[in-house]
Amino acid sequence: MNAKLSVNINKIATLRNSRGGNNPNLLKVALDCEQFGAQGITVHPRPDERHITYKDVYELKPLLQTEFNIEGNSKEKKFVDLVLDVKPAQVTLVPDTQGQLTSDHGWDTIKNKDYLKDIIAQFQSAGIRTSIFVDADIKMIEGAKETGTDRIELYTESYAKHYLKNKEQAIESFIIAAKKANELNIGINAGHDLSLENLNYFATKIPNLLEVSIGHALISDALYFGLENTIQLYLRQLKIS
Repeated sequence: MNAKLSVNINKIATLRNSRGGNNPNLLKVALDCEQFGAQGITVHPRPDERHITYKDVYELKPLLQTEFNIEGNSKEKKFVDLVLDVKPAQVTLVPDTQGQLTSDHGWDTIKNKDYLKDIIAQFQSAGIRTSIFVDADIKMIEGAKETGTDRIELYTESYAKHYLKNKEQAIESFIIAAKKANELNIGINAGHDLSLENLNYFATKIPNLLEVSIGHALISDALYFGLENTIQLYLRQLKIS
């Protein structure tokens, strides 16, 4: 089964916010992404609302027909309240620090086990699938199992960074991590710096990859290829059969 493509629309919100007003129209872009073949929409609201706003999240929920994935820092009470109120298909917990430019590390699932168990249970009790952002470290995968999470999201920045130099070496730790997740019956998502250049190799090598969340590269490619064509190009990269 091919992994699903969830389009992160944060960059659309960034562009809109740079001039004020509503151009580009975030809601229309999200609906167009669905129409063009995306199987999910991802947003990552941050406390300063510098791209996706909390208002955006509330407005998107009743419109979307595909899976809605909300990423963010669950140590922010405002974020937790938002997710519990909106009830997306999935929440992805990311250990962001205050003012962080972009996500750059996964959870220490051993050190944060008790906290993660409690917050994951809150979301699951509301019928929300949980995923936690982790590095491709087998100990962190084993720790994730102890938290009770439904899925992990493999943080793929290191893979993307080293892909051109040595793709076999770049993917090695991710294959090991994915095999352990499969053994422990944890679903596998992935994201960060995945692109047209490196996505197909990743998708073909990671066993039982369920979903990828892609924003920056996809929106950048759409400037050249157009949004509809770009989404189709990414979907083709995910075809492994």
